[in-house]
Amino acid sequence: MKCAFVGAGAVARKYAAALDASPLELTAVCDLDAERAETLAAAHGATPYTDLSELLAAESAPLVVNLTSHAAHADVTETCLRANRNVFSEKPLALDADRAADLVATAERRDLALGCAPINHRCDAQRHARRLLGDGRFGPIRLGYAHAHVGRVTEWHDAPASFLRVGPLYDGAVYPLSLLVSWFGPVADVRSADALDVWPEREDRTPTRPAHVETTLAFETGPTIRLTASLYAPHRSREFNSLELHGDDGSLYLADAGALAAERDTVSVGGAGRPYVAAPHPSPRRERPYLAGPERLAAAIDRGTPSTGGARRAAHVVAVCNAIERAADGDGTASVPGGEGLSPAIDAAESGRVTSSARPVRPPARAAGTTPPPDDDAQADATRRSPPERTAAGRDAAVRLPPVGFGCSRYRDGEYVDRIDSIATAVDAGYRLLDSAELYGNESRIGDLLDAPGAPDREGLFLLSKVWNTNHEHVAEACEGTLAELGVDALDSYLLHWPDAWAYQGPLSELASLPPAEQEALTFPTDDDGDPARADTSLVETWRRLETLHDRGLTRTLGVCNVSLAQLETILEHARVPPAIVQIESHPYQPRTELVRACHARGIRVLAHSPLSAPGLLDEPVLADIAADHGVSPAAVAVAYHVDRGTVPIPASNDPDHVVANLAAARLRLTDADRDRLATLEDPEFER
Repeated sequence: MKCAFVGAGAVARKYAAALDASPLELTAVCDLDAERAETLAAAHGATPYTDLSELLAAESAPLVVNLTSHAAHADVTETCLRANRNVFSEKPLALDADRAADLVATAERRDLALGCAPINHRCDAQRHARRLLGDGRFGPIRLGYAHAHVGRVTEWHDAPASFLRVGPLYDGAVYPLSLLVSWFGPVADVRSADALDVWPEREDRTPTRPAHVETTLAFETGPTIRLTASLYAPHRSREFNSLELHGDDGSLYLADAGALAAERDTVSVGGAGRPYVAAPHPSPRRERPYLAGPERLAAAIDRGTPSTGGARRAAHVVAVCNAIERAADGDGTASVPGGEGLSPAIDAAESGRVTSSARPVRPPARAAGTTPPPDDDAQADATRRSPPERTAAGRDAAVRLPPVGFGCSRYRDGEYVDRIDSIATAVDAGYRLLDSAELYGNESRIGDLLDAPGAPDREGLFLLSKVWNTNHEHVAEACEGTLAELGVDALDSYLLHWPDAWAYQGPLSELASLPPAEQEALTFPTDDDGDPARADTSLVETWRRLETLHDRGLTRTLGVCNVSLAQLETILEHARVPPAIVQIESHPYQPRTELVRACHARGIRVLAHSPLSAPGLLDEPVLADIAADHGVSPAAVAVAYHVDRGTVPIPASNDPDHVVANLAAARLRLTDADRDRLATLEDPEFER
């Protein structure tokens, strides 16, 4: 679509930076400064203008991108709308709420599209934060703190006059306000407001509006947010553009509400009574260009559905800023008119679960195994590098899984250890696939954790468990025990831990409460010769027992661990409900390429256990060299190796930093050269 830029200053150059890869074609540029207009137009083969009316008369571009100074936005937008042009405006939409509302009404009367920056609610870090806020783990969101420290624009901007005229609300506060309104809907009231004319005496250029504003806002859906917007506080201060939200059961911190990309530590989460831990966005870094807003508006125009949704939100933000100013000039309070039709993306008041002393039974995951939530690119990105979903005979398409799961085994470095704190850290960091098993003996404690305040809603988790070797003839008993301990009515997947069947030793409940010697005796029975005491049942017979669990709705899918390709083919030959998941040991020494390819060809997802623990792997020079190239650790390369192949690694760690780093490794994008170097590590003779 052809477009015209009105304004050719610094922000226009930021929008223009993405034109070469954009479906938009810049055909005209208008600026009062002829040299600026000519320079930007020449760089993109466009026609320069110094008069907007002349541009509108001469050019047919259906979309105008309004990149003028703050105070000029409303006049330019109105002129373009009255010339029947669709408009995307930089923020703010206007400086007066009535004027902003009139612009929206004009666009709608003329069936035109009207959009407005910022687009931060569509950027990766904010989408990731929204997804975390929406999964119920924080309880009702009641309180928050937002900062918008624009900083002393006379020190860092080459044209500060526009900023000084509008003050910190209309330039800086619009970022957290737009995001909060997108998430929680309209602001109802300004509960308190104060404005300070604070400015260095040495400056000869001073703000026209107060340089520092503090206010407390009440949203219609419940949250109360304290907002600080400042031209005085430096933009390099500790709190620049941050947002911190607190619920009954936990807290979320967004380091930069206006971020165009999700850095590793942009989002942090504090569970109930636990310290903050980074919650990395689980996909490679992707920076939204400034031009993404106009591009999205153009796409809606092409579809014949010109949108004013972004402008309506922007108009409400202007109304909030106006109300803050009225409150600061008056008794400190003011109501905020408008906001009709601004539906919250997050139900802040209802996001918490009601818990009781009796653990509730919770259904299996929905979102984890189907499609991502509507309008949520972050979740879609998390599975982008997974193998394509295929349909295998007799079952649905392959299950959708997070890129990295978390292993819950208690066996670490030759001894049993308590894992609950690390599992809690993993949940806080954003892991949503928990790999459990009755052998691990801690499913009851995991269940307690998932039932406690601050745990995600059940539908946001993928819970996987495994039946131990001694229970191949008693899979129903084992599965029912796992369900009772986890406190759920169904699993997302139930797997055979090993294909080998051993002699039954009775129920394996609460193993973690037993001395290690008793655990070993129950789980590793031996015959008189010291060999495993085997049970007289075949792999096919065991699989048929698992299928009855699927029939009863106790597990949504079935799977098998530690299986050879021949054993998998035996199951597939006889299965009425084919396996949806195969879990195997895999790493660069032992890639299991043939088995992985066979699984992917059948739509079977592959999980890689022990992705970091192969002796010597993390000391490999090849991993060290690749890690150095990307500025990450060798462990990150080892985890990314699996994500890159479309397999799901399930690392385990008790170190909080490692827990976070393993999840963040999904962000690493390997190159062809990296893959070639990793392939040299394959060792057909590898054995533990």
